[in-house]
Amino acid sequence: MAIIINLDSILADRGMKGKELAEIVGITEANLSILRSGKAKAVRFSTLEAICYALNCQPGDILKFKKD
Repeated sequence: MAIIINLDSILADRGMKGKELAEIVGITEANLSILRSGKAKAVRFSTLEAICYALNCQPGDILKFKKD
């Protein structure tokens, strides 16, 4: 089972760069990169909330579940 991160497609749809999102959310570009690559082991709800607020989306737009 896997959690798929769709952050890149949402950023592209919004015409926003990762650097800009990282600044708005208040996290480092390195941490955002880890999240975008799917290598993150966890994400804080406060970070997820800030990302959703900045991108005007829902958590389900970013996170998808895929059965193996």
